[in-house]
Amino acid sequence: MQNLQNFRDYYEILGISKDASSEEIKKVYRRLARQYHPDLNPGNKAAEDKFKDIGEAYEVLSDTAKRSQYDQFSRYWKQKGFAGNKQTPKAKSWQSGANGRNENQDVDPSQFADFESFINQVIGVNNKNGASKSNNGNSDPYRSPRTKVAYTVNTPPRTNRRDIEARLTIPLEKAYQGGNERIRLEDGRSLEVTMPSGMVTGQTIRLRNQGVGGGDLYLKITVEPHPLFKLDGSNIVCQVPVTPSEAVLGGQVEAPTLDGPVKMTIPPGVRSGQKFRLGNKGYPSDDGKRGDQLVEIQIVTPKNISQEERELYEKLRQIETFKPRADLIG
Repeated sequence: MQNLQNFRDYYEILGISKDASSEEIKKVYRRLARQYHPDLNPGNKAAEDKFKDIGEAYEVLSDTAKRSQYDQFSRYWKQKGFAGNKQTPKAKSWQSGANGRNENQDVDPSQFADFESFINQVIGVNNKNGASKSNNGNSDPYRSPRTKVAYTVNTPPRTNRRDIEARLTIPLEKAYQGGNERIRLEDGRSLEVTMPSGMVTGQTIRLRNQGVGGGDLYLKITVEPHPLFKLDGSNIVCQVPVTPSEAVLGGQVEAPTLDGPVKMTIPPGVRSGQKFRLGNKGYPSDDGKRGDQLVEIQIVTPKNISQEERELYEKLRQIETFKPRADLIG
């Protein structure tokens, strides 16, 4: 590839295949142009150069005639390359068409010192360097010496200031704690967001100057459902399973909270569905206070028991005095 002086693969620059449709080219161009736009990358020389390359590639590939010429001569360059010298192509090398464009049937790419000379003089592309380069380093031999030729990058017009909205889904633990979170937007940008604690679904975070043309970006928060906890205003509801013996005898059991597990005491004879309150273990509210956690007891019977447990249950059934169905029989 060393003979291909200054050669630029426009398909590779846009990251598309050679059979991409016009609609696909336009869609990719708009996305990349926004990603590398100088307004969104102030002081970033690499992004500025990339932006110019994208504009040049789009100018050729979005024009059917220019794209056809580029495809035709790209095949030639990949086989033979450029002349690599300072020789100026002769005027008879091509003919000017009625529409002012150069007819490509008589063009010999090997007469051009590099790709940039060809793309400017034959296809008529405004290259990223901002001015036409001739092969002798002075002027375009096919224009009057009095004529000044200047080329500018075909950049999209400055976008008006506009606010945009994006959605961010986070787990309940992150919504509760808040803190810094790095997010990646659809346009490829990566931002670090400082989130407040106690966020809820539907809440919006405003990021200044991160929208279009200096507008603001609004992040709309969605809190994922949690397998253990359910929000009820500023209160948190969770279920805690207990064994039949724990329900009968009472005692200490461990309950999960957003701050970690805590021990709580249940009274003897607790029933399924009965709720107990853990003060100040709920969710933060707008006034800075914190709600409570409501623990709902669920008595769970074992599916598999040992032989010793079975014998004890059999003995218990023989001696127990509790008759829950006595009122049903009368």
